[in-house]
Amino acid sequence: MKKLVVLRKFSQIFFLLLFIYILWFTTNTAAFFKTDPLVSIFGIFSIIILISTLIIGRFFCGWVCPLGTIIDICGARTKNMDFNFVQIKYYVLGAIVVFAFLGIQIKWIFDPLVITARFISLNFIPFLTLILDKLFIFLIKSLNFYAPLYDFYRLLKISILGVKIYYFPHSLITLSFFVIVCSLVIITKRFWCRIICPLGAIYSVIAKFSILERRVDKCVNCMKCKINCRMSAIKEDMSYRKSECIVCLDCVYDCPVKGTKFTWPVKPIKPKAKDSISRKDFLFLIASSFLLFGFKGVEGEAKKKLIRPPGVTGEREFLNKCIRCGNCMKVCPTNGLQPAIFESGLAGIWAPHLVPEIGYCEYSCNLCGNSCPTGAIPKLNLAQKKEQKIGLADINKDICLPWSQNKECIVCEEHCPISTKAVKTYDEIFDGKKIKKPYVDASLCIGCGICQNKCPTRPFRAIKVLP
Repeated sequence: MKKLVVLRKFSQIFFLLLFIYILWFTTNTAAFFKTDPLVSIFGIFSIIILISTLIIGRFFCGWVCPLGTIIDICGARTKNMDFNFVQIKYYVLGAIVVFAFLGIQIKWIFDPLVITARFISLNFIPFLTLILDKLFIFLIKSLNFYAPLYDFYRLLKISILGVKIYYFPHSLITLSFFVIVCSLVIITKRFWCRIICPLGAIYSVIAKFSILERRVDKCVNCMKCKINCRMSAIKEDMSYRKSECIVCLDCVYDCPVKGTKFTWPVKPIKPKAKDSISRKDFLFLIASSFLLFGFKGVEGEAKKKLIRPPGVTGEREFLNKCIRCGNCMKVCPTNGLQPAIFESGLAGIWAPHLVPEIGYCEYSCNLCGNSCPTGAIPKLNLAQKKEQKIGLADINKDICLPWSQNKECIVCEEHCPISTKAVKTYDEIFDGKKIKKPYVDASLCIGCGICQNKCPTRPFRAIKVLP
């Protein structure tokens, strides 16, 4: 029995389900990202993973990574092919470093944990929740399955189906990108992991020096291990590229004479033939990025065009830190945080911004900062958060009902969460009738957007929050 392979598959499913659980049922969604060196290279959990990689090898990709697990499931029946382009992922990693020193953050495009989190938060959870809810309603109402199903449905409504379904206008783009990544298995198994993944590149560099190693004591040249290796890590002479091996252990059980094993070295490790990109080339990429460091300050601070989450002060710093994981948008209780597309240029794609007409910034909520894994949205306590100005409300008197039509309406003033009211009113007599006319106290307004969200005028709101 393939005990170790069964254990590895169990580990993959466990961590995938854990990842989904964290994103679905908790607000502490930053926890998993603390293991990601691309997100937090100096985090304690990242360091533990890196040290473990130095000992065991590139185990994270084969045993833990949720995207790797999904790719394995999608490519279960895919035929394997050898590719000589494994060095591309090092250039992707190098490009991420270069752009980082230029003040442009692009790791969110390629990080496997971020890609998976975006899909789960913005696509999988809303879709599955909606489908299950509609299915239960159909079975109960249309087929009269009240007795066997209604109690179970009520139980699910306070757990799995109790998650509020949010709408994200650009979720189709997120879904398409995820599908493309997974569809690359059509070419060969683990195409993304072998060729493109920058997180895999980090682990590959370290895994070259790992202590655990694969050894072949007996070989009948059946080539099963080489043919079936999902990472094409095994060479013609039965040696292997340690940097590409994800310790899946398939080769141990594929061997008909049980001549393959993973073991600790009993003698000094000899230098192996050069595979993939050399250390010299990789270090050159890193060094070249330092030469470009001087250009970081050439472009001035990007003009703030959007309403960013509470605590965000510098647009450039925010975009450099934000990995577009979707955590803040997922936990926002009003669905007000939405992914941007081109509203703030190419550098701001998929970064969160507040859209008051969809949802406002809840006055007594600081979940977005607590869920951010990189500190792009500062972690603030409630007292600090309530003082954060993210915008300023402005009344369009040509649309506002009391101003333009002398009709009674104090919706904006009623909903303002500030105790002393940032939206105030004063009385004005019209045709012998007292009309309350609203105005904004700029010294008190924090730009939460609830006034714009609740304003009854259509199609345009009479009060609008500006950045």
